[in-house]
This record gives sequence, C-alpha cells and structure tokens, in this order.
Amino acid sequence: MPATPVLRTRTYAVAGATATGVALALALTACGGSDGSDGAKKSPASLSVDGAYLPRPAMDDMAAGFLTVRNTGDTADRLTKVTTPLSSDVTLHTTEGTRMKQVNSLDVPAGGELTLASGRTHLMLGKLDHRPEVGEKVRFTLHFASSEPIEVDVPVKPTTYRPQHH
Repeated sequence: MPATPVLRTRTYAVAGATATGVALALALTACGGSDGSDGAKKSPASLSVDGAYLPRPAMDDMAAGFLTVRNTGDTADRLTKVTTPLSSDVTLHTTEGTRMKQVNSLDVPAGGELTLASGRTHLMLGKLDHRPEVGEKVRFTLHFASSEPIEVDVPVKPTTYRPQHH
C-alpha cells in the first residue's frame, strides 16, 4: 500500500505545478500587449538611397537607371514607382538570364537592401525628354508602398561606367 500515497503525492505535485504554470502564463498574458506580439515593437522601414547613377543613354529615347535602397528598419517595404522629369515612362524590371521582365514593385527587405544594377534588377526610362549629358544630374522620386517618397539627384555617367565594388 505504500505505492498509493507516493502516487498521490506525485499527482498532487504535478497538479500543483500545472496550476502554477497556468497562473504564471495568465499573469504574463495580462501584462503583455493585446496585439498577440511578444511585446517588442518593430521599427518602421527606414529607407535611404545611395550609389545612384544613370549611364549616358546610347539612344535618344531610352535609358537605364541604377541605385541601392537600404532599409535599416525592422519592417519591409516595396518600391512601387519611380518618377522623373526626364521620362514619362519609368518602369521597374528584373532580369532572368537574358530576359527582362517588367514588374509592378520590388521588395526592400527589413534590415536589407534592394540593389538595382547593370544586368540585374533595374529601372528602364522610355520616352526621354532629352538625351542627358555626362555630368548632368537627373531628379528621381522613388515611391514606396508604405514609406514617404525619396528624391534623389542622379548623376549621368559615361555610357560604359560601372561602379567599383568594395
């Protein structure tokens, strides 16, 4: 018969530990936010642009633009549109192999960057207002799904310009 009291003692110990755990979980839930998060607030997207350039177009009616959008925030965003007085037709493109594909938006990951580079994701500018000269600066306005627009003065570089990678 000594086995029964030991079993009961264990049952009470487990039941007591379970009740304590449930009470602790309820107390922690009451102290936490009502949004179901772990209490940590995510910072919004924090965007900046650098490395922007526009190679002098080889043609009078079309150009490509390149830049990097950095996001130091905890929330992702999307580049949805780029406008410029130079072109009434700016489109976002990805490159898969040798094929370009127009897309509606490009992701700017949280804590990461969106790089638009020659032979990869880039901007296409059609219907140019004029053929810009080397040294000229062209104003781009980048529009995002959540963040405020960013204006950038983009320098026109020689047609064959390629930035140095660090």
